[in-house]
Amino acid sequence: MTVSWEVSGRIAAVTLNRPEQHNAFNPQMVAELTAVFQEISQLDEVRLVVLTGHGRSFCAGADLAAMRAAADFSYAQNVADGQAIFDLMQVVDSCPKPVIGRINGAAIGGGAGLVSCCDYVVAVERAKFGFSEARLGLVPAVISPFVLAKIGPSYGRLLFLTGERFDAHYARRIGLVHDVVADESALDAKVAERIQAFLPAAPEAQATVKELVRLVAYQPKADMRPYTTNLIAQRRASDEGREGMSAFLQKRPPAWQE
Repeated sequence: MTVSWEVSGRIAAVTLNRPEQHNAFNPQMVAELTAVFQEISQLDEVRLVVLTGHGRSFCAGADLAAMRAAADFSYAQNVADGQAIFDLMQVVDSCPKPVIGRINGAAIGGGAGLVSCCDYVVAVERAKFGFSEARLGLVPAVISPFVLAKIGPSYGRLLFLTGERFDAHYARRIGLVHDVVADESALDAKVAERIQAFLPAAPEAQATVKELVRLVAYQPKADMRPYTTNLIAQRRASDEGREGMSAFLQKRPPAWQE
C-alpha cells in the first residue's frame, strides 16, 4: 500500500507511504489516496483528518518512473492521468471534515498542490516547497485552481513562472502554510493543539463552512446575497443550529462536544 491510514478516536491519520521515493506520486498512490479520502468523507465518526508523509519528505511531486512512462502516453492517456490528479486534489479540497496538513519535509509540484488543499497547514522548518513544472517544460495546470485559491494570482504568477524552491517561512508569508515549527516534536505538538481548536465546532457546520468558502471567495459580493441569506436561515433551522443556540443560552456544552 502506498497510503496508510487509521482512525483513532475522532481523528483519521493519513500517511503517504513511499518514503524511499520521497512519497512521490505514482498512479497507484493517486488512486489509493483518492479512495481513502472518499471513504473518510463518508465516516460520521471521523471529525478531522491529519495528512502527512512517512520519512523525510511530505511529497516530492511526480514519481520519476511515472514521468518516464508518461513520455510515451497518448494524448488521451495524458488527459486521463491529469484528470486523476485533479480528482485527488478535489476530493481532499472538498472533504467535509477539516484537513490538517502535517508537512514533515519537502512538498514539490503536486505535493505542494496537496498542501494547498488542506484547511490548516503546519510545516517543519526544514521543509522546502516549489512549483517546479516550468523548469521541466511543463505547467502546474491541474493543481492551479487549488493553489491559486490559496496563495492568489500574484504569488502564483511568480512561483509558477520561475519554478524556484522556497522555504517554510516564505510559504507562511504567502499563505500556503499557517505555522512553521522547529522540528517534528514541535510539529506533533502543534497538530495536537490545532486538533483541540477544531473539535469544539459542530461537524455539519464545519462541512457547510468549507462549501461556503469555496463558493463565495471569488464571487461578486452582491451575487452572493441569495445564497448566503438562505444558508444562514437553513443553519438556524438545523438540528445543530438549534442545539448550539440552546446550549449557549443554557450555558452548557453542545451535544457534539460531549
